[in-house]
Amino acid sequence: MIRTGISMLALASLLAAAPLGARDRDGETAQAAPTAADAKAFVADAEAKLFAQGVVASRAEWVYETYITPDTETLTAREGAALTKLQVDLALGAAKFANVAGLDYDTSRKLGMLRNKIVLPAPVRAGAADELAALSAKITGMYGAGKGMLNGKPINGSDIEAAMGEERDPARLKEMWVSWNDNVGAPMRPDYAKLVGIANEGAKGLGYADVGAMWRSGYDMDPDAFAAMTDKIWNDLKPLYVALHTYVRHKLNQKYGDAVQAGKGPIRADLLGNMWAQEWGNIYDIVAPPGSGSVGYDVGELLKAKGYDSHKMVKAGEGFYSSLGFKELPASFWERSQFVKPADREVVCHASAWDIDNVDDLRIKMCIKVNADDFVTIHHELGHNYYQRAYNKQSALYLDGANDGFHEAIGDFIALSITPDYLVQIGLLDKSQVPSADKDIGLLLRQAMDKVAFLPFGLLVDKWRWGVFSGQIPTNGYQAGWDKLRLQYQGIVPPVARDETRFDPGAKFHIPATTPYTRYFLARVLQFQFYKAACDQAGWKGPLHRCSFYGNKEVGAKLDRMLQMGASKPWPDALQEFTGTREISGKAMAEYFAPLKKWLDQQNKGQPQGW
Repeated sequence: MIRTGISMLALASLLAAAPLGARDRDGETAQAAPTAADAKAFVADAEAKLFAQGVVASRAEWVYETYITPDTETLTAREGAALTKLQVDLALGAAKFANVAGLDYDTSRKLGMLRNKIVLPAPVRAGAADELAALSAKITGMYGAGKGMLNGKPINGSDIEAAMGEERDPARLKEMWVSWNDNVGAPMRPDYAKLVGIANEGAKGLGYADVGAMWRSGYDMDPDAFAAMTDKIWNDLKPLYVALHTYVRHKLNQKYGDAVQAGKGPIRADLLGNMWAQEWGNIYDIVAPPGSGSVGYDVGELLKAKGYDSHKMVKAGEGFYSSLGFKELPASFWERSQFVKPADREVVCHASAWDIDNVDDLRIKMCIKVNADDFVTIHHELGHNYYQRAYNKQSALYLDGANDGFHEAIGDFIALSITPDYLVQIGLLDKSQVPSADKDIGLLLRQAMDKVAFLPFGLLVDKWRWGVFSGQIPTNGYQAGWDKLRLQYQGIVPPVARDETRFDPGAKFHIPATTPYTRYFLARVLQFQFYKAACDQAGWKGPLHRCSFYGNKEVGAKLDRMLQMGASKPWPDALQEFTGTREISGKAMAEYFAPLKKWLDQQNKGQPQGW
């Protein structure tokens, strides 16, 4: 997840006055029609204010997420209210220049950004921005301080996530799943409904049908065309997911029996090794095929054997980017980042990357555990930081990724290069332990348990929100709408019956934090496009999933050219710069997993397909 200074701007209000014309015959001042020069001046003034106010607001949010107290909640809510007021003023001001003739490219693009980059728009009525910010801060804090139960004892967010991956007793899994969703999600439901109402009112004031329509308008294409593009990508990759689902369901049925997991139909959500069943890699031991299933090593165990702690894990991640030619992270990164959960206070453990000053005050915020998942996450979060630094010479409104999926995909495609050969190169794995080709199905299955399993979840989170914002999912149907989409796309069901006193969406960080989620779906697809492009540039000739471009400075230089573009050009331009194509496609992902798909189809013969 990315957090930037510009995205947290606050403490200012737009003070741009419309140009004055000559007085009319009644002595009143007449407003002259805005010109292209007025529009350019408006944008320049807006960017200056945005950039200047970024540092204060970013620091306030950083302190809140790393030190959750009523005082820090109040401070970040105040900053959030000022941000929302500023953003709404800017959006309304930008709309006045929408039909001005003769706008240059940058002015036109930036006016569009000012209008549709608001995540939570507030109405212009008095007090609305303050109320919206207070609600947002409150429910984010509820998530950060939330606890589930294990063996009848409270357990915090980062610990319960780890325990869900390690536990195999279905009764304990059910206890954790139910308690987390009930304790964290349900209490925020009334406040979330209020937040939706206020934000929708704000979106309509900016000329959008609802907040979801506003979010979809930010992708350099028609909002409906964007939704259709995501559906097409999903439909192209759905057969791969269904094959994986069928295989995993059969293995869970073999382990737990019909009373826990039936051999047909949907999968019980809490059995998949993750609180949200969004990634299934933690239960690889249950589904690993005989022989090829054991790849001969576990990254987490390798890290522990070599004495890695959180700091050394981050250093290893930095080393990958350095090998591509990127300069090392600044000293302040090591001094100011949060690597582990403090023992003395509540924090938001959800991993995120920050650029406090939009120059070089880069940080990550994690509660790192020495395991394989966090090793990958570190490579992912650092991808945000290197992207942020690459485009830091751009003007304020271009300090962002080509689209939000790009920002998430950079670190993910780097992490795809955490192959056995890479682990040998950095001294974690002995060359004699590199698995032979007959282990490839195991390697691919382990990857698919995270990468492929995530696809439907990555799509449905925002489909649920789009439905909530549009009213297709009514306030009294939040839970039913969530469960319906989970069944439709993921083929999973809760371990216990849910009703409308519950609010399971709120038990996923990105819902209370109002972080758009389609970016993660796009990132899962884009990362394979980036990865294949990098491997092609490196001259890789073997199976795609074995490729590592660690140490290839030519790949790094080409990547840097794309990163430096920031948001200055439409995303197809940035995609073409690195991959040579202008279309987001699932073809590279399908190629990567083609050997696994063939194997899964063989294993699934005679098994009921789908749910």
